[in-house]
Amino acid sequence: MIESVTSRSGGGAGRAARAAGDAAMLLGLSLRLQLGKRFLSVPLLVLLWPAYQALTLVAGWRVGSFGPADAQNELIGLPLTVLAIGLGVRIIAAEIEQRTLEVTYTVPGGASRVWLSKLAAAALVLLAAEALLAAVTAAFLTPYPPAALYGAFQGAAFYLAAAAGLGALFKSEITAALVAGVVLTGNGFLTGFGAVPSRWSPLFNPLAVLDANPADVLAWTVQNRIGAALAIAALIALACVRAERREKLLRV
Repeated sequence: MIESVTSRSGGGAGRAARAAGDAAMLLGLSLRLQLGKRFLSVPLLVLLWPAYQALTLVAGWRVGSFGPADAQNELIGLPLTVLAIGLGVRIIAAEIEQRTLEVTYTVPGGASRVWLSKLAAAALVLLAAEALLAAVTAAFLTPYPPAALYGAFQGAAFYLAAAAGLGALFKSEITAALVAGVVLTGNGFLTGFGAVPSRWSPLFNPLAVLDANPADVLAWTVQNRIGAALAIAALIALACVRAERREKLLRV
């Protein structure tokens, strides 16, 4: 009996290890498919933004220094979100434009497994980029609370999911990127990229809320974070559902 229990536990561990290995392999393939062989260098591109911001300070183009409230969106979130849009539009639209969509539908486990793997790979790239932005911002521009990093990633994740859905909807990377850019610009103008507090926005920045009761700010932040997480999950689900409509997507 003990041997049978041991064999079952060993078999379960082996299956879990194989599943983890398969997931890691699929994640690596997704990174290479989306970004090519130089996928490790992609997160470095976001460092151009803090370099420009540092130049504005040195050259005197900016009046005043940066503060903690500027970290979430202006210094970290904006370049991260732009990168998220660039990654998101390629998740489904690239398969359509490269005529490899039919192959995706033959993958064991369904095409949704591929889309989720590519989303996870894009999220890893965003996390790496955010780590670089966080270090440079803290070292050279301004200190900030750790919660600002979650807020910055939330906005990027929202636009990553939205861009993936737009790619499936318009079946074109360029069109999806343009539409996502228009949405981001509109959101930015309405909320000042988080400078004007708005609880419905994925770019909501609690540090920008002035002259408010701390308890109210905490409640608004929790509402925003939960709502944004639900919205991201809904966008991913809608993108996967749209990607399963083979007849429409294959008709290019």
